[in-house]
Amino acid sequence: MHGLREERVTAGALAPTVRAHYVNAAKDARGELPLTTAFSRALDQLFTLPFRSVLFKSLGLVIGIFIVIAAALQAFIASLPEMPYPFLDQIAAVLAGFGILVSMWFLIVPVTALVAGLFLDEIAAAVEKRYYPADSPGREQPLARTIAYSVRFALVVLGLNLLALPFYLIPPLGLVIHFVLNGYLLGREYFELAALRHMSFADARSFRRHHRGEVFFAGAVLAGLLLIPVVNFFVPIFGAAFMVHVFKGLWSQNEAGLARR
Repeated sequence: MHGLREERVTAGALAPTVRAHYVNAAKDARGELPLTTAFSRALDQLFTLPFRSVLFKSLGLVIGIFIVIAAALQAFIASLPEMPYPFLDQIAAVLAGFGILVSMWFLIVPVTALVAGLFLDEIAAAVEKRYYPADSPGREQPLARTIAYSVRFALVVLGLNLLALPFYLIPPLGLVIHFVLNGYLLGREYFELAALRHMSFADARSFRRHHRGEVFFAGAVLAGLLLIPVVNFFVPIFGAAFMVHVFKGLWSQNEAGLARR
């Protein structure tokens, strides 16, 4: 994290210039961000040969994490004292099973955030090689920094979702909060990880802030996919590929805007 701090300070001096660069380019650029194109390209590449090994590793890690969580919850429930009446034990068993399922659903967001960060470099490299061969290849991030960033962000996601937990129990409001909160968080993490392959931390954050609307909607797409059983296991890999396309689309808009100036 010390290296990350140094990079932020060094790049911070350039941030105002970079910010003006992005704003002026965005004003001159024309056309809408093709989220549908980014979605279809990411989906099309999801099961291709370059993705398969990463996909299997990601699925294995996600499933493994949930097996460990389920086992821990089951052990905790088994350690509780027995009820004085058999029917109370049956009710407790049903409630415990329901609680495990709810916990799994609740933890899918931070687990997804953690796994995505670990595999984004591999996915981004495959996406850039297939769809953007003429562009400069991105820089692979140091593993220690990627792990630290992913773990820290997963804890942030977990903490904020815990604070929002009482509101999740109110069906209409809970759904809105899920999309707003996790759409912002997932869009922020996936986009900045994709951007960090091509720019400094401070510039990646500045770029994301000046395209906060597009990044939020892209994150909301991922938040929606997380609500679909089974599909949510594929979100770390799909989301990484999807956000690389979103980043590339926004960057090309800025480049086109500068070319017109």
